[in-house]
Amino acid sequence: PSQPFGHPHLRLWNAPEPRGLSSSLPPPPPTPHWDGGSEEDQLMSHERVKRGWVWNQFFVVEEYTGTEPLYVGKIHTDSDEGEGTIKYTISGEGAGTIFIIDELTGDIHATERLDREEKAFYTLRAQALDRLSSDPLEPESEFVIKVQDINDSEPKFLEGPYIGSVAELSPIGASVMKVIASDADDPTYGSSARVVYSVLEEEKIFTVERHTGIILTAVAGLDRETQDRYELVVKATDMAGQLGGLSGSTTVTIVITDVNDNPPRFPQKMYQFTVSEGATVGTSVGRVIATDADMGENTDMGYLISDQEGGELFKVTTDVDTQEAVICIKKPLDFESKRSHNVVVEAVNKHVDPRFADLGSFRDQTIVRITVSDVDEPPVFLPADGARLEVQEDAALGALVGVVTARDPDVENAPVRFSIDRSTDQDSIFHIDQVSGAITLSKVLDRETAGWHNITVAAVEADNQAMVSHSAVSIRILDVNDNPPELAYPYEASICEDAKPGQLIHTISVVDRDEPQSGHHFHFNLVPDASSNRHFTLWDVKDNTAGIRTQRSGFNRNEQNVYFLSILVVDSGPPALSSTGTVTIHVCGCDADGAIQSCNATAYVMSAALSPGALIALLVCMLILIVLVLLILTLKRHRKGQRIAEDEEDMRDNVIKYNDEGGGEQDTQAYDMSALRNLYDFPESKGPDAGPPDLRSLPQWVQAGRNGAGGGGGSATGAATASAVAAAANEPPADFSLFKGYIRKKVEQADADLSVPPYDSFQTYAFEGSSSPALSLSSIHTLSTASEQDFSYLSDWGPRFRQLAGYYAPANPEEDGS
Repeated sequence: PSQPFGHPHLRLWNAPEPRGLSSSLPPPPPTPHWDGGSEEDQLMSHERVKRGWVWNQFFVVEEYTGTEPLYVGKIHTDSDEGEGTIKYTISGEGAGTIFIIDELTGDIHATERLDREEKAFYTLRAQALDRLSSDPLEPESEFVIKVQDINDSEPKFLEGPYIGSVAELSPIGASVMKVIASDADDPTYGSSARVVYSVLEEEKIFTVERHTGIILTAVAGLDRETQDRYELVVKATDMAGQLGGLSGSTTVTIVITDVNDNPPRFPQKMYQFTVSEGATVGTSVGRVIATDADMGENTDMGYLISDQEGGELFKVTTDVDTQEAVICIKKPLDFESKRSHNVVVEAVNKHVDPRFADLGSFRDQTIVRITVSDVDEPPVFLPADGARLEVQEDAALGALVGVVTARDPDVENAPVRFSIDRSTDQDSIFHIDQVSGAITLSKVLDRETAGWHNITVAAVEADNQAMVSHSAVSIRILDVNDNPPELAYPYEASICEDAKPGQLIHTISVVDRDEPQSGHHFHFNLVPDASSNRHFTLWDVKDNTAGIRTQRSGFNRNEQNVYFLSILVVDSGPPALSSTGTVTIHVCGCDADGAIQSCNATAYVMSAALSPGALIALLVCMLILIVLVLLILTLKRHRKGQRIAEDEEDMRDNVIKYNDEGGGEQDTQAYDMSALRNLYDFPESKGPDAGPPDLRSLPQWVQAGRNGAGGGGGSATGAATASAVAAAANEPPADFSLFKGYIRKKVEQADADLSVPPYDSFQTYAFEGSSSPALSLSSIHTLSTASEQDFSYLSDWGPRFRQLAGYYAPANPEEDGS
């Protein structure tokens, strides 16, 4: 096998089993032997000195209680011939403190009591040195001292004490919970850490699985209501339970949980309560409660009334806080009708477990006897909702209207006295007999004034004035035909002078204050009158209305412009009543279409006339309108004057003018914008012999033009006045087509350039021309047809380089030299 540790020149011998130790201690494992080198080296070992390690782990038993240091083992090298020239040393964990070595012999001893549970092994290094020179004779090698386990740790329940639960009525073998004990001994060596479990108390009720620690029920039918918890002692023993093993124990509390296995029960089979018959609906009569041996939600229950009679008069609700049945009045009680009631109240579990349905019905009943006590009650009217009476409006004083009835509902049946509440009959129209309750008239009635009278009648016991009740009595006044019919309005109608016979002029209706039960039926007739009946006739429409028609043609308003038609209206009675009404008919002038133009001059003037107040209001409105118009005109004139004044202001801007190509930005002068606005205002000649105008009064670019400067860098805006200057100097007008083309070209470029501001702007362009005798120093002049360079690619660089591309582009006839 391979060499796990060290250099193959040092031999180590494990110590023999210490004497005096218990025979139960296992002997140390056999000492394996590893040879250094390969098989070839082993075959050739007779040709050289064999200097290999004989390696093994050291074992030392824990908890050694001897008085002398415990011998652990020995290290030895093949080069040691026993002459004392070799020195052995160790280093590492516990070297010099826990473990010491004899430098001469290589024996290793343990000086302290070791505990495997604290530290299971120690790693050290061995070294063989020359005693005189202290030079290492062998390379340093590492070895391990293992602490051999003994059964010195008992099992412990680290999570105890335990609390578990199991439902009552669980079957045998139902799992409750699991307990675990741990042993600090070595689980890989012997049986020191093999733990088994057992129950010391309540072993008849619960058991524990020997090797897993799972607690199970040992009996069926656990009853929480009998005992709701158990205390167990569970023991854990190592050495697999063999004799001599160590043990530990813990307490386990097992709680028996509740199931709904008990129905509700009323402590009594009958309860008695008393309630007054005067108690209002909803009044609580009493409370009963059923008990349940279960707990929690298994005790939730509801109550109901199972008998029909009791359910009509009473109702039961459940108080969720106390689980009590609250019995209340559902309908008014009457001592005189029934003095006691037996109500069957039933309690029912809300949460029924179907697993325990065979245990019986989970409900219980009890009888609640309710006794009704008598009280003195006020009189009761018949009918209870009030009386409705009728009387003719022409009934005589003292006539009987009707009778109200009331009685004492009590057993004594005391006499009742009646009266009218005068707050409901302030005019004292009615009177009531105190004993009989008969209502008679005290005043004459008029249905047209009041068709109904609502009064309140009080009934009081004769021997107890406190017992009083009230009832509303409605009295309807029946109609009698005592009002004649009348025209609904003072009708007025108009007809044209050329009206045709049979033409409908107007429709009239009638009103009658009476309301006969069979409805209104009216008859219309003209009052006999020879002067009017020749002109108009009356047509009964049969729906209680009538129409007025012309009887002849041709009316003349100059002869008679107004007609008064008397109409007789008769109702259907009984008795039949009648009245006469007058309809005014005006004769008017009409146009060809029949539209009324005017009835008479007097009427027209009166209709057109205005009252003094209306006339004053009209004049005031006209005056206000005139003032508003004048004010608006004044404001417009004022604004126009301001606008003219602003236009006449002298606006000055700074225009930068460059006179030559040199000087740069410093060679500038301010230019008056008024000079641009007055380019054509040249001085007039004094006479025909007057010489040319003073050139000093002209713009500088004009002077340059006259001097033949060619492209003196003048502004392009001044080219427009060149012809005027030439005319003033008696010279032929200059050709401005070149300037116009150049400016048009620049304007088009500015409009297409996206970098130019979107608003209007003032731009100046330097134009050299093509006939300057002076050569230009600018590199722009190098652009010619003879140039060897091609700058056409500048046109592809975008809008920002469009101006530069124009300078370097081939010459254009429209902008020569630019």
